[in-house]
Amino acid sequence: MAALIDALNVKRKMYFEFENTPYLCLDVEVSTPTARGGQTLVRLKMRNLLTRAVFDKTFKAGEKFKEPDLESVEASYLYSDGDGSYFLDQTSFETISLSTDKMGDALGFLLEGTIVQLDKFNGNPIGIELPQQVELKVDYTEPAVRGNTASGAVTKPARLETGIEIKVPVFVESGESVKVNTETKEFAGRA
Repeated sequence: MAALIDALNVKRKMYFEFENTPYLCLDVEVSTPTARGGQTLVRLKMRNLLTRAVFDKTFKAGEKFKEPDLESVEASYLYSDGDGSYFLDQTSFETISLSTDKMGDALGFLLEGTIVQLDKFNGNPIGIELPQQVELKVDYTEPAVRGNTASGAVTKPARLETGIEIKVPVFVESGESVKVNTETKEFAGRA
């Protein structure tokens, strides 16, 4: 039997199960009434881990949630096709597939062999957690033009080997490897 969590005890970055769906708490706001007999309410900003939707919901302080049956396994990215994306579990060596809708925009950061954390709920894969930064090669970017910085243009668009576009400093050339922050989709330095 999974442990029960009071709504009042839910904290940021905590996982809980509500209506048979796993959620991640993004923010908590507790409102304690000043009048006698009023109920303490807990407003949670939460992410549905199956649909990735984010929304706010208010609960009474005494409501209880189950701990979700979540598991995170290390997996390496193999390839993607029309049916989905495929990963190799690094412990059991089984191939795990994820549908395209569960991948979101993560494919723009994945090269063959990239190690990710694959999340499972009740034994079924539900999504991946990308590393904080990935190294990707710049496929194409305009050459730096002398005097560009005078007009205030200190960045330029660059297309990376996976197909995504990011802004890079003017000194970055085609063929160079760069580090990209996977959360903000921004240039994080030269590789």
